[in-house]
Amino acid sequence: MESRLLDEAVNAFASLPGLGKKTSLRLVLHLLRQPEADVQHFADALTRLKKEVHYCKECRNISDTEICPICANARRDHATICVVENIRDVMSIENTGQYHGVYHVLGGVISPVEGIGPKDIEVDKLVERVLSGQVKEVIFALPTTMEGDTTNFYLYRRMLNAMEQAGMETTDLTVSLIARGIAIGNELEYTDEITLGRSILNRTVFNG
Repeated sequence: MESRLLDEAVNAFASLPGLGKKTSLRLVLHLLRQPEADVQHFADALTRLKKEVHYCKECRNISDTEICPICANARRDHATICVVENIRDVMSIENTGQYHGVYHVLGGVISPVEGIGPKDIEVDKLVERVLSGQVKEVIFALPTTMEGDTTNFYLYRRMLNAMEQAGMETTDLTVSLIARGIAIGNELEYTDEITLGRSILNRTVFNG
């Protein structure tokens, strides 16, 4: 390109997932046509997002505060935790209106091929919450993939082993799995709300 600044802006957009050079160029040219105040507001929103956003101390969901609105809501069922891969899954499940418990965001699933192991996801906090004795049910709502199933099994064994070591009755905790109405290999964010809602309501007991 003739402009180094234009080239840098296009490359910055193209570094985002799903954006190629042509789409990035179209977005950059669109921004150039906008009033400076609008572009500055756009840039400020991104800067504030990076600097000021929090990860909830309880569930690791994105929040403007240390404790997210879901965890802070006394009307939610804090005895039920739905374990999801990422924040997009929280949004998908919330959109169904069928779930009233709280969440735990792992930030990924175990995938040896991609070099992601148990230490790379948020497991310890989940175990800590289970050991508090306040949790009655943990729902696995991870992708219906080999990686998701591997993560389910690891979490199941990790939670029950921790309870046994703490002298807690493992029978006091129900571990369940969302119904397999979701096609094998699908991710929650691409599942329609009705199917996802039914999958949560019709969840089954997980026995490892």
